[in-house]
Amino acid sequence: MTGDTSNWQRLSKRLERCYGGAVYDVMRDLGIKNCVLPPAIRALDLETQAAGRIWTMEGRPDPGISIHESILRWTEFLSTAPAEHVIVCQPHDHSLAIMGELSAETLQFRGVKGYIVDGGCRDNAFIRKRGFPVFARFQTPRDIAGAWTCETFGEPIEIEGVKIRTGDFVLADIDGIVMIPEEQADEVISKVEEVMKTENLVRTAILEGVSPKEAYLRYRKF
Repeated sequence: MTGDTSNWQRLSKRLERCYGGAVYDVMRDLGIKNCVLPPAIRALDLETQAAGRIWTMEGRPDPGISIHESILRWTEFLSTAPAEHVIVCQPHDHSLAIMGELSAETLQFRGVKGYIVDGGCRDNAFIRKRGFPVFARFQTPRDIAGAWTCETFGEPIEIEGVKIRTGDFVLADIDGIVMIPEEQADEVISKVEEVMKTENLVRTAILEGVSPKEAYLRYRKF
C-alpha cells in the first residue's frame, strides 16, 4: 500500500463511514491485539471523528530549551504534517498542552484530518468551535514554550503498549480510538462494511417482530 496514494485515500474515505465498535469487533475476531488506545485519551468534542491514515510525531520535555527553539521546532511540525492524515503524538509528558487553538486552526487549514495526543491540550473551547477533531488525555493552560520539543516525525511510536506507525490507519470517535495496521487495513475495513450490513439486517428483523435470540441465530451477529 505504501506509495499508492489513491488506494489509501479510498480506504480512508471508507473508514470514515465506519464506527469504532464495529472496527474493534472485526479486529478481535481476526486476532489483532493491542489495537485500542487508553480510554483516558478522549475527544474534546464527542461529536467529532478522526479517521484515516496516520502520521506520527514524538517529543520529550526539555527544561533547558529556549522558548524560541521550542516554538521553532513546533512550527516545523506544523509545516511538515501532511494533508489528509491523522496526526498521532507521543509526547512523553503528562503536564503540558501539546496542542492549542492556533496550531489546531493551522492543521485544519492545511488539510490535516485530526490530532491524537497522549498528553494535554489547551484553548479547548476555541478548538471545539472550529470543529477540528482533537483527542487528548487532559486539559491544561501550560504550553510547551521553553519546556518541550519535537524530536521525530514519521517514525514508529508506542502508546501504552500499542505500536503505531506512519501508514497505519486509525478510527477515533465517541467510543475510543482503534489503530489498524497498514497491512490489514483493506481486510479490516471490508469486514467492517460487511458487519454493518448484517447489523442492519438484524435491526430490521427485530423491528419486524423477530425475537432478538432468533435474529442472532439467523445472522450470527448482535
